[in-house]
Amino acid sequence: ECSFLLIDWIVYTFLRKKTGFHFKLHLEIRQQRGSLSPRALLLTVSDPQERLGSGGATLNALLVAAEHLSARAGYTVSDSKQKPQLLHSFYIQRGRDFPWDGCSRAFCWMPIAATEQSVEGPVCCLDMLLDCLSTKVCVGSPPGVWVCSTDMILILPTAQSTHTCFSGVRVMSLPGDVSFAANHGVYLTDTEGGVRDIVYRGSEKRIRSAVLPDGKVPLVSGPVFFSRSVSERLLQTHVTPPLDGCTYLGMDSGAPPLQISLFLDVLMCLCSEMTETEFVNGERTGCSSPLGPQGAAVKSARSVLWKTLRGVPLSLVYIPDGRYDYLTMSGREHVVRLTDTGTERQILSHIQVIEGSRVINTVLEGSVRVAAGAVVQHCRLQGPIQVQPGCLLSGLDLNSSTYLQHMPLTSDIILQGHRVQLGELKLTVFTVLGAYDSLEAAGSFLNQTWSQFYSRTGIKPEELWAADSGLCRSLLDARLFPVFMPKGGPVGMEGVSFLLGGSGSAESWRAAWRLSLREVLSLTDQQGELHWREELFFSAGRRRAEDTLKGHTDHNLLPSIRAAVLGGQQGELLQTLDSVASGSSSDLGIAARSLACIADVLGCLAGEGRGGLRSGPAANPSWASAFSLLEQGKLVAGVQELAKQRVLWLNRSASPCGWSDTPPIAFEHGGVVVNVAVRVDGKRPIGARVRRIPKPHLVLVSTSGPPDCSVTTETVCEVLADLEDYCQPHAPGALLKAVCVCSDVVFVSSSLSLEQQLLERWGGGLEVHTWSLLPHGSGLGTSSILAGAVLAGVYRCTGRSYDTSSLIHAVLYLEQILTTGGGWQDQVGGLVGGVKVARSHATLPLRVDVEQLSLPQDFLSALQQRLLLIYTGKTRLARNLLQDVVRNWYSRLPAIVQNAEQLVSNAEDCARACSEGSLSGVGACIERYWQQKKAMAPGCEPAAVRTMMNALQPLTLGQSLAGAGGGGFLFILTRHAQQEENVRQILSTTQGLGDFTVHSVELDMDGITVLQKSREHAQ
Repeated sequence: ECSFLLIDWIVYTFLRKKTGFHFKLHLEIRQQRGSLSPRALLLTVSDPQERLGSGGATLNALLVAAEHLSARAGYTVSDSKQKPQLLHSFYIQRGRDFPWDGCSRAFCWMPIAATEQSVEGPVCCLDMLLDCLSTKVCVGSPPGVWVCSTDMILILPTAQSTHTCFSGVRVMSLPGDVSFAANHGVYLTDTEGGVRDIVYRGSEKRIRSAVLPDGKVPLVSGPVFFSRSVSERLLQTHVTPPLDGCTYLGMDSGAPPLQISLFLDVLMCLCSEMTETEFVNGERTGCSSPLGPQGAAVKSARSVLWKTLRGVPLSLVYIPDGRYDYLTMSGREHVVRLTDTGTERQILSHIQVIEGSRVINTVLEGSVRVAAGAVVQHCRLQGPIQVQPGCLLSGLDLNSSTYLQHMPLTSDIILQGHRVQLGELKLTVFTVLGAYDSLEAAGSFLNQTWSQFYSRTGIKPEELWAADSGLCRSLLDARLFPVFMPKGGPVGMEGVSFLLGGSGSAESWRAAWRLSLREVLSLTDQQGELHWREELFFSAGRRRAEDTLKGHTDHNLLPSIRAAVLGGQQGELLQTLDSVASGSSSDLGIAARSLACIADVLGCLAGEGRGGLRSGPAANPSWASAFSLLEQGKLVAGVQELAKQRVLWLNRSASPCGWSDTPPIAFEHGGVVVNVAVRVDGKRPIGARVRRIPKPHLVLVSTSGPPDCSVTTETVCEVLADLEDYCQPHAPGALLKAVCVCSDVVFVSSSLSLEQQLLERWGGGLEVHTWSLLPHGSGLGTSSILAGAVLAGVYRCTGRSYDTSSLIHAVLYLEQILTTGGGWQDQVGGLVGGVKVARSHATLPLRVDVEQLSLPQDFLSALQQRLLLIYTGKTRLARNLLQDVVRNWYSRLPAIVQNAEQLVSNAEDCARACSEGSLSGVGACIERYWQQKKAMAPGCEPAAVRTMMNALQPLTLGQSLAGAGGGGFLFILTRHAQQEENVRQILSTTQGLGDFTVHSVELDMDGITVLQKSREHAQ
């Protein structure tokens, strides 16, 4: 009996966007074959940028998975807690290009036959990794995310049971020698298994300090486990610059890309011996430098990681009897890996080979001898061919055979055919290397010195590398391999034949367009590569079926039949079986088994791929003619008639209270909102400072977040091009740039330069500082209120007059050109003091009228003593929420139209309750408002917030998330006064909540306040 972990998500990250569909298709095929759990949800995620780093890829994958999880649940906000039953996720990272397999290390076929496989299929490194994770590594782990690279193969003898009673982050480590660790990483641990430091390519002395009692060092060998709470904390950083540059969302919004390492950035900040200064400013091999071109962004990103994750425990599980096989760039190591792994000599092929060699997914015709220690994979070859010891032949088609038969192929040569795409041109490029060559250096080629190669061919170094390459030359970058002749078309195997000393000339080689191996790998058509392998897989399966039937062997063909039906290859398989049956007149036993196999194929088609026992059409008149021919001994004619009727039968069965302020609702329906201006913990949390400066440029500085974890971003605009991204909300300084544009400080489309405009209109530049003490995504309208404050400061500083009404409308205009699409209630709430009701009629131009409510004397005091704000600990992830509401409104869904009516009437009811001094009436309106919000945007109530609200229900008259919902602040109206401590106590004893905080509220009766210093210090 084998224990295993039920996987909820498998997320596979990769670099090239065009390949995602094909990788996901092959994951789905594995799921259909039964090698992956049928309950696992599969997701392929493209890295939005090259050189994103393992940490950046992890953060981007977390974001995409959270969005998909919420979408599957029908929610319009991303929330990792929306579906608590989806607990265990595997994040598998593709890693770098692998020179010995064009489909990456993950889809590198291994010479292993899966045991008890009901549907035949290959075993790749990815399959081995997932099997090891689910049956040996992750068994018994709590909910969370496992992150692992496909750059390695893990071999564990037994399942590990070390995942109980821990939280935080856990890394798994396997033993290695000090010499091996010199080019890799090791963990330094304390006596209790905590990680003190991570050393990557350190000195021998430093590595030896990690030696354990068994004489080995714990290698940084993955995988890494993030508990659910830590995963959520890491996910929340995706909205914080500059870490937003790790995600597709940030890059789509103009954030500069940023490279972050999983081990040397994300995990390093958790190491117990690491100090903040060392972590933020330290120069570390293997990750982005804080002293390089992106130094400021790197240090800022590390600061965010430190503030977000520091304090999370990082522990290590060391498995002394485990083995770690890193898939290096060494060709010799890979050949040995393939010949030493497993006991099968032929894997999904049909040919018998000699001991010590491997033939993988290959069709061989004629006399093809594969020597011991040699590997042939993904080839279709016609003999006579002799494959020498130590060689690897991969991806060669039938047309290559003629050249291969006459090619001087010596031992330890790696010859590959790569399917590549150059623009619209798809072709096969051939490369040849020595198994002992070092790709990342320029020490040898074809296992010979370069001087020997130059002497034999007449080729010169400057023909292989650029003149300025100097000491940085590597075999990986040598443009050795002919691809295309300008007047002759694609170059075939003859291009590498010349390099090996066969036919061809240096003149032809020079005339051809050539590529380096690095370029060939980057241009790989992975769709074409996967299709070629699949074609060989089914072709070899048909040949194996034919050999099995004719040879009377006991090989079970059902797994192969199921695979063919699953892959839509049943037609070709049926033709093969028909041919074997009709050609077996001298041995009717073969014919009978062939017809039984045909029945199995039809049974798989009819029975969800299972085959097995079934009744047949013996008495059906349509089949009578075929049976009559068989009874007469006319085997060929009888099989043909059966096939004819089969086609007909197959064809016959082949179909198996807010929102009302939001445009366009406000334009087309009108809106009414009641809100109140407040101070949080006695402070006004939002402000701005503006002053003129002599230099004609714009200095835009924004600080956000509580004082203990604030983030400051400074943007300097020297030219108009620096302002062009003002309409991209996530671009650095976008809101402040939009203020400068909306307030006509500058005109982006002007023919005058930024410097000329600033000097002519204002006599110099502007310096703008803003701050918000509230966390990002609070739901309290921070951006709208902040925009109003900055506009007021800019207008005053540039000598222009305004009133509060004009600010309200200016902010509404600003949010439309900023493309955030907000309404008007947030700026009304923050810019106008006290308790008020604001209304807009269904007309253009839009006009917002604000009415201060006349309240009973003691109502304000009672309201203030009962209002509390609770930060839920969850950043609001509502990227598509507004768009979905607008689409639903444009569709005029009856429920949305009715809800818009109810939002308006509920706001009027709330205004009356305030005027009457009815706290219970206000509470009832708040409760209705929250239900209306949920109807307008399903899924805006995260699971943790639901738990929180349920716990507080007995204490409250009403409660609702601020803003659009999805996270941020929860505001509550308590039944009794001064309940802050009771609320904190209840939430502290409630399970499943995040890092919440409770805040007092004071009514702010003044609204926006503008202070002007003396002319010397005007701001």
